Amino acid sequence: MKEILWLKPARKDFEAFPAGAREIIATALVIAAEGRKADIAKPMKGMGSGVMEIALPYRSDAYRVVYAVQIGDAIWVIHAFQKKSTKGIATPQKEVELIKTRLKRLKEMMS
Repeated sequence: MKEILWLKPARKDFEAFPAGAREIIATALVIAAEGRKADIAKPMKGMGSGVMEIALPYRSDAYRVVYAVQIGDAIWVIHAFQKKSTKGIATPQKEVELIKTRLKRLKEMMS
């Protein structure tokens, strides 16, 4: 089983999620650490291989956690956010840019 590591801002944002949402997402991360894919996880488009997004509709809100499986020997949680976009299911561009920046920095740090 791989270790689950968090970028500090992602952990902070995740801890602000409701307890029930955190529990469901934490279970999905453990499934990823075991080398499997949870039903609520899917590859994140435009981020390259190995970057996954957990998409959780919870009560009347939507929560997202983005993680990478191909950086080092761990699952890296890159970003966690509550989706507030009114424009359908697409991830807001601001969040996409933040994910790209964090992913780039993490890859540089690990190389």
